[in-house]
Amino acid sequence: MTRTAVVDASSGRVRAGDVGERESRRFLGGRGLAARMLYALAPPEATISDANNVLILSSGPLNGTPWPAAARYHLTFRSPLTGLYGYANAGGKLGPYLAHAGYDAVAIAGQAQTPVTVVVGRDGIRLEPADDLWGRTTSETETALLKKYPNAAVACIGPAGERGVSFASVMNDGGRAAARTGGGAVFGGKNVKAVVVEHCESRGRPPKAFLDRSKAATEKLLNCRLLDDLRQYGTPYLTALKNEIGDLPTRNHREGQVPFIDRIDAHAFEPYRRERKGCYGCPIRCGRISAVDAGPYQCVTAGPEYETIDSLGPQCDCSDTEGIVYANMLCNELGLDTLSTGATIAFAMECHEHGLLSDKEVDLTWGRPDAVIELIRRIARREGIGELLAGGVRRAASELGPAAREFAMEVKGLEIPSQEGRVAKAFGLGHATSNRGADHLYGLPTIDAAGIRGAAEAYLAHAMPSVLDPDDEQYKPDLLVLSEHYCAVADALGVCKFSTVESWALYPEDLAEALSSLGFRTSPTELLWAGERIVNLERVYNVRIGAGSVDDRLPARFLKDPLIVRHGDREAEHRLYDFPGMLARYYELRGWTENGIPTAERLRALDLGELVEGR
Repeated sequence: MTRTAVVDASSGRVRAGDVGERESRRFLGGRGLAARMLYALAPPEATISDANNVLILSSGPLNGTPWPAAARYHLTFRSPLTGLYGYANAGGKLGPYLAHAGYDAVAIAGQAQTPVTVVVGRDGIRLEPADDLWGRTTSETETALLKKYPNAAVACIGPAGERGVSFASVMNDGGRAAARTGGGAVFGGKNVKAVVVEHCESRGRPPKAFLDRSKAATEKLLNCRLLDDLRQYGTPYLTALKNEIGDLPTRNHREGQVPFIDRIDAHAFEPYRRERKGCYGCPIRCGRISAVDAGPYQCVTAGPEYETIDSLGPQCDCSDTEGIVYANMLCNELGLDTLSTGATIAFAMECHEHGLLSDKEVDLTWGRPDAVIELIRRIARREGIGELLAGGVRRAASELGPAAREFAMEVKGLEIPSQEGRVAKAFGLGHATSNRGADHLYGLPTIDAAGIRGAAEAYLAHAMPSVLDPDDEQYKPDLLVLSEHYCAVADALGVCKFSTVESWALYPEDLAEALSSLGFRTSPTELLWAGERIVNLERVYNVRIGAGSVDDRLPARFLKDPLIVRHGDREAEHRLYDFPGMLARYYELRGWTENGIPTAERLRALDLGELVEGR
């Protein structure tokens, strides 16, 4: 039985309840269950900040089991950065611990009068004072709470979340980041400094059939060649590969390659790796602890990951390896999304280049690691120029005037991540259509770039072989729709996307068989329908706020300017040839109107008829 709780931070009251089988089947858990709860608890007239927003932490039905890479939790809210549907996702042990405590989702409503910690355990949920933690960094906060609650999982905010920075992150389990769309600011608006999930023993042993399937799935992950580099180097292995094909966003997405790749590739960061880490029960173990032992950038930190390396490095034209490690540490400690932080700094640097922005105390010239680091501090404190940048790229561009809009690389208010949409065209379309704003993990359409023929033949046979050509736009919408559904399934079940959508080491068939062996009888088709249902529910949430096709767009730079990429001894021009055509086919495949709105017919077919009636 699925169990949820709603905590009123204003009064401390907790209301727990069970979710029926029909709702569990429709939304699975994790991201899906949280989407349903947010739709019910945060109506469009609710304001984004403070007491009227709702913050939902959710686990999936595979969390806390022996299933490999099932260690993701979901954080759902209305985003202070975009004003629309917001969520973040992270690994570690918090998701499994939440499941062991007996909760599939915990929603935090209201607003505490003074700082509090929400403590979740097998015996219930309570609020405890956190005045002594307010103002502390994320590692200081976690260290203090772990002394009081040994072996617990801790999710907390830093000074950036306390001050309401619109892209503040939530950090958990020693450096894991639920970063995107500003969940840390929602924590801060509610005066919630942290959520602690106490360690509880797992309830019972899973059936032998499930244990056997878990073992077989683990073997598939260990034998998947696409995961070899990830196991050895972590996500930094992507940096050199992407630079080679022009998919390494540079100077605020103006270019796609850097001449200093040898200073920021996986081999450049290897000397700083001190420890290899993995999330709860994960055989891939792609995480790392890095350290700079001496000099001005001396530090110890989790990461950096690929997206962070690009955002704080090439995006700002910065090639200083140790400076990037330090900047990553600072974002983690202060509680900032490294992607939005780097993109916002890159925006400021391009505005400075064109005479639109300057600062007496910070040199905004491209390529200065000291400037990147100082801007991170100022953004977290909302000090000086940091006050302008703390609202993100869209708001900063609005304050600077129309000329600055040309340099605002965002969709729906969310800064575009580290993919180049003119090269990775399915990603480009996905950045535009994602319901949480520009995002690589909402769809993660890797089948073409990675050449995953088996998955293409199994699920996109009608599009073969052209769907495997990264430059062929005809079936990129088909690829994206499939990937969005599978991503929603992975997020709902609490499973890492490296094991599923990124590599297709595990297929929907594997997940369906796992659930069925636990007594939740389902099929791959039913799972993907659930994924489609979740995507449509999130879209309807945005539609009732007022979003539509006008928001599914890319900045003019991606549609008008070709990207010149050097391939060996020749140069090639990459561009999006027919973005409107791709978007129209995407809407058609989804059964949405030309304005990007799900039709009543489609919603009823997905068993979402209550959304048609406005319930």
